[in-house]
Amino acid sequence: MVPKRGDVISTLLVRYGLNPRYYEREFVALNKPLLGPRNSLRAGKTYRLPARKSAAQLAAKKPAAARAAAGRAEVVKAVKGRSGSTAVLFGKYGRPTASDRALGGAVFYLMSGHGGPDPGAVGQYGNAKLAEDEYAYDVTIRLARVLMEHGATVHMIVQDPDDGIRDEGVLKMDADELTYPNLTIPLGHVARLRQYTNAVNRLHGRYGKKTYQRMITIHVDSRSAGLNTDVFFYHHEKSAVGLRLAKNIHQVFKRRYLRYQPNRPYVGTVSPRTSLYVVRNSYAPTVFIELGNIRNSKDQRRFVLAQNRQALANWICEGVINDYQRKTLEGQ
Repeated sequence: MVPKRGDVISTLLVRYGLNPRYYEREFVALNKPLLGPRNSLRAGKTYRLPARKSAAQLAAKKPAAARAAAGRAEVVKAVKGRSGSTAVLFGKYGRPTASDRALGGAVFYLMSGHGGPDPGAVGQYGNAKLAEDEYAYDVTIRLARVLMEHGATVHMIVQDPDDGIRDEGVLKMDADELTYPNLTIPLGHVARLRQYTNAVNRLHGRYGKKTYQRMITIHVDSRSAGLNTDVFFYHHEKSAVGLRLAKNIHQVFKRRYLRYQPNRPYVGTVSPRTSLYVVRNSYAPTVFIELGNIRNSKDQRRFVLAQNRQALANWICEGVINDYQRKTLEGQ
């Protein structure tokens, strides 16, 4: 198989229905002479895929964390229900107490990219690997907490029953994420996105038509290792309120970059991307956020420092509050 531009081993394997957590080592062994530094894929090279294993063979190789997940799955049931309670998901930080009602009456669906059998993009950081799903999830659960501090109702669509908010630099990869309320995440790309979107749409119907409901999905991009990128925002081309939310968050990022990094311009943009499955199919107006390039060393510093992940969550929340206040004034 010939990789596409920007591919790493994990994304190539997922494209062909192979879980990287079980097949990546074998892939490396099969293709070692063709791999570049740090097992990177070379453009134009043809790689061999590992032979697909039976379910029994995979079960024998399953990581201990994933084997234990079945015994922990009932924990996620504690977050079911209209209340949007995600207390069990915050780990050592615990359930937040609302300090104000700036977002009182607002409902948010938060979705971190990938998860379960698919780690998403993977970057090399020294001797460690940084997985998109772990860092997107940490920013997303931090965002959930800060939204709740302002009185919002929050539904976490992708849930990890035991990670909580983590302050480590290198976040350990695991495979035990679930889809709300308690569903195993499928390996197939479209099946996974459909499952996520269906969860949002079922919840969406619980609230009145006049309720402010928004979906925010957070991802980390994978591009050439030499490409340093800013935070980008995408929305449905026909969603005026989705565009407004994206712009309000974007404006906060522009101001914060001007304050904290005055010597370099912020080039992140807002643009329509209706082709994205969750943007196209979610009933709630959606903003799709790309936080940066997980393969770039400068962008990696945006992810490995816990205070930076919290800053990203805080800035998104600030933009959300601005949008909600405008909705109150404009009646949309």
